[in-house]
Amino acid sequence: MGKVIAEVTVVPLGTASTSLSAYVAEVEKVLHEFPGLKSMLTPMSTILEGEMAEVLAAVQAMHETPFQNGALRVSTRISIDDRRDREITMEGKLAAVKSKM
Repeated sequence: MGKVIAEVTVVPLGTASTSLSAYVAEVEKVLHEFPGLKSMLTPMSTILEGEMAEVLAAVQAMHETPFQNGALRVSTRISIDDRRDREITMEGKLAAVKSKM
């Protein structure tokens, strides 16, 4: 199976503050445990690129992290682009759009 690209948003709920940057930082640190993944932090989510099994394992670890840091509830959204006719990359998807602009 080839690489997939996933967009992941982890939102801790039931925290003492409306600021979530400390939680986001802890979630991003977890990604260092997955050396086969490429990741890109954006202002609203994290993009992952890698083999499906490793992406899903990373998402599970990302989801658990806010609980380990005091959140009482966590909402995680994931969107997966799984293309089977050719390999995809984050850079390739951006280049395809930019070439048409």
